Amino acid sequence: MTSPARRLRPGEPCAFVAFGAMGDLTRRKLLPALYNLQANQLLPRELAFIGVARRALDDAGFRAYAEAAARAGAARPAGAPPAADFTTCVHYVQGDFEDPATYARLSDALAHAAKEHGTSGNALFYLATPPGEFSAIVRGLAGAGLTRQDAGWRRVVVEKPFGRDLDSARALNRELTQALDEGQVFRIDHYLGKETVQNLMVFRFANGMFEPIWNRRYVDHVQITVAEELGVEGRGGYYEQAGLVRDIVQNHMLQLLALVAMEPPSTLAPEAVRNEKVKVLEAIRPMEPEQVLRDCVRGQYGAGIVGGARVPGYREEPGVSPESRTETFAALRLQVENWRWAGVPFYLRSGKRLARRDTQISIQFRRPPLLLFEEAGVEQIDPNRLDILIQPEEAICISMKAKRPGPGIVLEQVKLDFSYAQFGPLPPATGYERLLHDVMIGDAELFHRADLVEASWRIVTPVLDVWASLPARDFPNYEAGAWGPAASAELLARDGRRWAGPG
Repeated sequence: MTSPARRLRPGEPCAFVAFGAMGDLTRRKLLPALYNLQANQLLPRELAFIGVARRALDDAGFRAYAEAAARAGAARPAGAPPAADFTTCVHYVQGDFEDPATYARLSDALAHAAKEHGTSGNALFYLATPPGEFSAIVRGLAGAGLTRQDAGWRRVVVEKPFGRDLDSARALNRELTQALDEGQVFRIDHYLGKETVQNLMVFRFANGMFEPIWNRRYVDHVQITVAEELGVEGRGGYYEQAGLVRDIVQNHMLQLLALVAMEPPSTLAPEAVRNEKVKVLEAIRPMEPEQVLRDCVRGQYGAGIVGGARVPGYREEPGVSPESRTETFAALRLQVENWRWAGVPFYLRSGKRLARRDTQISIQFRRPPLLLFEEAGVEQIDPNRLDILIQPEEAICISMKAKRPGPGIVLEQVKLDFSYAQFGPLPPATGYERLLHDVMIGDAELFHRADLVEASWRIVTPVLDVWASLPARDFPNYEAGAWGPAASAELLARDGRRWAGPG
């Protein structure tokens, strides 16, 4: 983990090159995030932003586009410079990603940026494109000599998904490392930029009261929920190819699991932290087919009511087959087979069109003995639970027992909680600010390493293989606005447990 002093200084001089410059990600996330960084004095003065896309456009046209995007999506705190000031460093390169001439023009633009904007030869290449474009872009950069670090650093940011299964992830990693050193590759997951996610390590390792009980002796089980009210929002074609497990479980949820279950790193250096994450994922054994059938649940939403409005089922969404077998819900029971967690199940669930948006981690502790309170008529003592809320609220809450005032012993469930709102209003952000700044200073802690990606695919690929060979016959099996299929609750009920969070 980078020291606070280093993190709070502006990023290093560089050219920020966005492939897919006219796309949704650049418009809604990257340009506003860079403007927010500038407003908070974390963007280097010596910066050039170079958009690369197929659309015919000149610098002036793209500059107007970038200014409108920054103005629409940025937080603009008091005292921030106008968006027009931000876009004075903006340039544009038009061309096809398969065409070597595009990279020749980009090389000229980088040389111009070094001279005009003082970027010192440093360049950050952001692949804000569909995954099918990644290989062509990296080959084009390498062929033009733009990945060499002769006169400055060169870093490539790759958006998820990192492959479709273990074999394709390995193939993508091979292609990346043929043109780049692993240290030049930053596989980005915007979930890891959330404040509460970043706070997990601080919460665990900076508070002496929790780490001693963070193990199989005291923890009964762990739950991770990522629930969304939204459907596929016009991305039916993409979702038909991806599905919930590839879209959410393989990356976001397994990263949350790794942060919860990891051992204390030897230092806060990025590689030490990532080493411990990999160890957790490697301790999760890939499932045999019979385990998948027993410990994994899939679902697909039908029509229903969400937020008081009638919404269509997944199969009625644009771009979706009327006979689609794609899952929009998944629940898994995983085991981390190491000394700390042996015998402690980790339950993961995520879904589209659920009752409400809610992402949280619940650590449920073992039940205390009842003997002391039996004579007082207490029939059951609920276990203590620690809830780490990630969205929409960012908070940490502990559920515990207390005596209700009055005669006799009556136990009441009470909560001790902390909300990030106690720090005061948090500035609006896109979620990319911290991550983009980290790339500019070379801090890879919050980015996926190749072995981390492959370890996560080793866990979910057997699940995907079984589901592909045995298509679901009961889809759709939950109404929009519910909490998923009934089998999700049964997965925990079989172990004498229930979902602790919403639903």
